[in-house]
Amino acid sequence: MQDLFSDTPALEAIGLSLQLASMTTVLLLILATPLSWWLSRKHTWARTGIGALVALPIVLPPSVLGFYLLLALGPKGPIGELTQLIGLESLNFTFAGLLIGSLIYSLPFAVQPLQNAFEALGTRPLEVAATLRASPMDTFFHVVLPLAKPGYMTAGVMVFAHTLGEFGVVLMIGGNIPGKTQVISTKIYGHVEAMEYAQAHWLAAMMLIFSFFALLALARLKTKVQAQHD
Repeated sequence: MQDLFSDTPALEAIGLSLQLASMTTVLLLILATPLSWWLSRKHTWARTGIGALVALPIVLPPSVLGFYLLLALGPKGPIGELTQLIGLESLNFTFAGLLIGSLIYSLPFAVQPLQNAFEALGTRPLEVAATLRASPMDTFFHVVLPLAKPGYMTAGVMVFAHTLGEFGVVLMIGGNIPGKTQVISTKIYGHVEAMEYAQAHWLAAMMLIFSFFALLALARLKTKVQAQHD
């Protein structure tokens, strides 16, 4: 363990992973809110297609998603061409590229808990708020969001943990550049490739412990919510 904390590249990888997971979580909780609300309220043909598109990263191999993002973010891709037009560099092998990939890859882990929380509210709270002449905006911020708090907590934990454990997508988009795009998962991969099993063991053990406590926190949250409903 002492070797781990004296290993500057390992500390950089841990710090970059935490930064990526934190930014992805905050941004997705914001971006997924209107999408989740729309999916929970609308019952049109488009809902099924958009819902399937949002859930696609769950079943799609990370390497496939990473490959197409690599092409899209590259100099000849649509996003890459746009960034070049406005005078920016290609997003491949950059932290910004990792962030975009993480937002897409972890999107269903934010949308699905929020959508479930919104659907569980039913229509009664909205009808009561309407009888009190609350505007739709007031109803959403002062009624819907407080009641959906467990869904936000679940989404936050799931997105953070999922982003922290990403491998295929971040490796395809960012490579494994120390101090720039190297995160915990790719750092472990580098150690294993170099047959540095002791260093890989410490980082892998940290991820294992974190994942266990993340699942434990979700289980406790679910139990608490069920107790409140009972």
